[in-house]
Amino acid sequence: MATYTAAQLSGSGTPTEVLSGAKTFTLTNPSPGSSYFTIETVRNSDGFYDSTSATNALGTYASFTGIDSDTLITSSYISSVVLPSGASSYQFTPSSNVAVSSSMLRATGDVTLVIS
Repeated sequence: MATYTAAQLSGSGTPTEVLSGAKTFTLTNPSPGSSYFTIETVRNSDGFYDSTSATNALGTYASFTGIDSDTLITSSYISSVVLPSGASSYQFTPSSNVAVSSSMLRATGDVTLVIS
């Protein structure tokens, strides 16, 4: 289980741990308004995705609690969801293992994250 602070998730974010099998992302948004949480595959040296980029966002998204699943946006390389105020969670099962540091975790506001 890994815990990420708001400071780690702000700005350019923080690299992921290894993600294999079903993982639950538990997010806490202490602000009264909405925030955003994003997981994005690290881009190449030119700032793009190419044929060698890992497709880390492919997989199954399920078990949304406190999050409107209709706000989830995904591609092969990125997923993003709107977070309401308070605690919320969802489950992500990647299609293939996500290597350590191959994606970045980011959030707006003072959001914290626990991956279990």
